[in-house]
Amino acid sequence: MKPLRVLHVLDHSIPLQTGYTFRTLSILREQAKRGWQTLQVTGPKQIGCTVHEETVDGLLFHRTAVLPQGTSGVLEPFLTMRALRRRLTEVAAAERPDILHAHSPVLNAMPALAVGRRLGIPVVYEIRAFWEDAAVDHGTTTEGSLRYRLTRALETHALRRVAQATTICEGLRSDIVARGIPAAKVTVIPNSVDPERFEFGGKADPALRERLGLNGRTVIGFIGSFYAYEGLDLLIAAFPKILARRPDAALLLVGGGPGEAALKRQAEGLGIGNHVVFTGRVPHDQVQRYYDQVDVLAYPRHPMRLTELVTPLKPLEAMAQGRLLIASDVGGHRELIRPGVTGILFRAGDADSLVEAVSELLDHPERWDAFKQAGREFVLKERTWAESVSRYVDVYSRALGRPVD
Repeated sequence: MKPLRVLHVLDHSIPLQTGYTFRTLSILREQAKRGWQTLQVTGPKQIGCTVHEETVDGLLFHRTAVLPQGTSGVLEPFLTMRALRRRLTEVAAAERPDILHAHSPVLNAMPALAVGRRLGIPVVYEIRAFWEDAAVDHGTTTEGSLRYRLTRALETHALRRVAQATTICEGLRSDIVARGIPAAKVTVIPNSVDPERFEFGGKADPALRERLGLNGRTVIGFIGSFYAYEGLDLLIAAFPKILARRPDAALLLVGGGPGEAALKRQAEGLGIGNHVVFTGRVPHDQVQRYYDQVDVLAYPRHPMRLTELVTPLKPLEAMAQGRLLIASDVGGHRELIRPGVTGILFRAGDADSLVEAVSELLDHPERWDAFKQAGREFVLKERTWAESVSRYVDVYSRALGRPVD
């Protein structure tokens, strides 16, 4: 029997480093382990890419040409979908995959549906977040606006027409079903980790610790992208009160993004610039060294529709390593973290509650081992990529109307 051929339709991919690309890479690796052949097409938003095809980490990506410089406004989504549809038609006609697997946003799902109809290929749509909610966070629209409602209607339109839908968590699944999509059509493929890629209880590299100026410090850290919804402004706002209780504390912020400059200004304005270390983005193969510098990882996401519905990947990576963590009590975190067992939750948006959570964790070292072990066990039992990707067997089987091995 010939192997299953799955053509993944993506917004962007490696070598860009985002939670989106890391989830994609994990899915592709696990599907390859199952003996499936994966093909990959990215849309015009693959930043910095000027080639027609590109091999990264052993995977061939078919690229879509970027839109002409200056393209923006109301026409941009339509031009994005048109460009992707043309490129996807070329690749799908040549490769003849069994499945078109479109990943968020809906700008990928609509071209996949058009090409699927033309070539007779079923489409699976994977929702990682709703495009309209992401637009609210980026400041390009507001919740309930005309654009928001039109985008939401487009998402629902796509969900009704695909053969099967998947999503990353129960919060998003509930929202999809509430739109009138049959529950049997929607499968959760949760964010997960490969535990073998994360060292449990790794020790800090002394040379890196000295270079970062962290010797003798209790390090509270965040590793990820600096988007507004991550709540790093709340973490910085709370830090003077943390310092009042723990003068040896330091804040390590690893990564970058749209909010970086504002966060640096905020830290300087509060007079805590010498206690906050911004590293900038670091190569993915070096991230573990920075995790090893952190005593307590903080995930202070702000309360909003996006964070209430969507589960993040980073807390899972922390638990896989046996790290201590605090997190805001938004819905996406509550779905992952058992309060008082695998981490400490605080009231979202409340700086004082954040300070109390840090203190509760640091003041009780006798509980640390239990936290670390419980987090690691949760990941091993429920959140490995091998287990998550195995769920695509049933999804693809239903989409094709025949069993898939």
